[in-house]
Amino acid sequence: MLPSRRHFLATAATVAAASKPLSVRLGGPIYLKSDDPRELAREHRRLGYAAAYCPATELKNAAAVEAAFKAENVLIAEVGAWKNMLDPDPVARKANLDYVTSRMALADAVGARCCVDIAGSFNPKVWYGPHKDNFSQQFFDATVENCRRVIDAVKPKRAKFALEIMGWTMPENAQRYLQLIKAIQRPAFGVHIDVCNAVNSPEKFYNNAALTEELFSKLGRWVVSCHAKDLAWTPEMNVHFIEVIPGRGELDYRPYLKALTAIDAPLMLEHLKNADEYLEGATYIRKVASQIGVTFA
Repeated sequence: MLPSRRHFLATAATVAAASKPLSVRLGGPIYLKSDDPRELAREHRRLGYAAAYCPATELKNAAAVEAAFKAENVLIAEVGAWKNMLDPDPVARKANLDYVTSRMALADAVGARCCVDIAGSFNPKVWYGPHKDNFSQQFFDATVENCRRVIDAVKPKRAKFALEIMGWTMPENAQRYLQLIKAIQRPAFGVHIDVCNAVNSPEKFYNNAALTEELFSKLGRWVVSCHAKDLAWTPEMNVHFIEVIPGRGELDYRPYLKALTAIDAPLMLEHLKNADEYLEGATYIRKVASQIGVTFA
């Protein structure tokens, strides 16, 4: 039987809607001092942000925070965990995992897109520092176990648990992230993209547009949130990249922004010193977007 005209039109409309470029949700930290989630949400909108880092809150207040931000059409992008889930000290490791689990629970309760952490490090002095075993099978297996533990403890219904890409620890590239996704085997495990963090060589520094395209072509279907910053190269006797305000470095934002129009993932400014620097970074990103026809929510 041939499909009816009504069925054909409905299907065509669905396909067209799915292929229509999305408006990007840009976000970043704010400097308003307030405990009122409604005021905080409005401040994001005043700054032109449609995405936010989760404000400091407790689990019991999650519903009020979610409602306040929804009323202003501001997506809560991330609940940061930022603890070393692979701390060499077993007591500290357990405490860190418990904390990350509590943050995952908050992310799901507040309707955040994700709870994000790094996989961790075996470095005993710097929780995010380099270590010779950070690319070992032991590291990989422990990371799989940790992610499963966090997800299985919370059983999130909305938020994903994601690991931020890092240049000197897993997941350091798209292929490693795919390996983790396959090994973890949890629908609640998502992908967090930070292109600057994936730049760990001169080749990637100068070919960062291709790097961005590879990350999104391989991982796009799982991406839940992204970070925005820039990288510059400080000439020294060895390779030394430094984070700078977007627009002052070499990162090509054109493929980054174009990729985000195909998926529903926010772009979050981070690691800048003050409100003026965030304004400069946001202004630059908006300028690039306007040049390539990308709009913001």
